[in-house]
This record gives sequence, C-alpha cells and structure tokens, in this order.
Amino acid sequence: MPEKFVVPQFIDNEDKILGPITVRQFLLSLGGTFALFLEYKIFQLPIFIVLAILTAAFVGVFGFLKINGQPFHLFFVNVLQTMMRPRLRVWHKDLNDAELRVLAIKPPDIKDLKSAVVAKSRPESTRLRDLALTVNTGGVYNPDEEPT
Repeated sequence: MPEKFVVPQFIDNEDKILGPITVRQFLLSLGGTFALFLEYKIFQLPIFIVLAILTAAFVGVFGFLKINGQPFHLFFVNVLQTMMRPRLRVWHKDLNDAELRVLAIKPPDIKDLKSAVVAKSRPESTRLRDLALTVNTGGVYNPDEEPT
C-alpha cells in the first residue's frame, strides 16, 4: 500500500501571530517603535516630529503595503534588480557546430571563410503560414491532414 503524505496548503501565506499581524510585520513595527524611541531621546521636538512621520511611513509601507498581491519589500527588490540590469540586450551570433567543424578541419582563409558558413534556406511562405495557423489554433489545424 503506498504511503500517504500530507501536502502543505497555502504556502504563500505568512504565519499570523497577533490577529492579522504576521511575524515580519510585527518585527518591523517593533524595530520602528525602537527607532522612534531613539529619535525621541536624541532629537528636539520639531526634528523628532519630522523624523517620526518619515519612520512611521517607512515602517507602514514596508510592513503593510502590497502591490499586485506581493509585499512591498519584494516589489522594491524587483524594482532595484530591474534598474541594475542593462536596458539594451544584444544578441551576439556565434558559429554553430556544423560551421565550427568545417573551420576546424581546414584553417580559415579569408576567401574560404565565406564558403565555410553554411547558408540556411528560408521556409516557403505557405509553410510559415501553415505553422502559424497550427500554433495559433493550438494544434487543431494540421496542414498535413487531408481536408474533409
């Protein structure tokens, strides 16, 4: 008899500790409260008020805001990763295996280099149209079958 295993459900949900508050939200709130306490002890009242508003906004946004169903800290990390990646992607065509074998057998000469590269024939436009119809219809259209 095969063994039965319990499959975890709802693995995307974080554990709740105080009502609707998750562990991450509680720790962020605790850290924000500690930061507010330090700001109160260090700065004078007008500066404290400005810093308290900024700290509370920071904790509120990172603790409780969700964008497209994901927590703000994940959204923020994704934005940073997107900004760090290059905006322009360039494809560098390299020689394929057949072209490399031809070049490995015979050292390339400037005249022979053009003849060593194998030219690939383009498919006929009717074949491309048939392939596009097959893909667009999810395989319902098959050009190889006889029409009925």
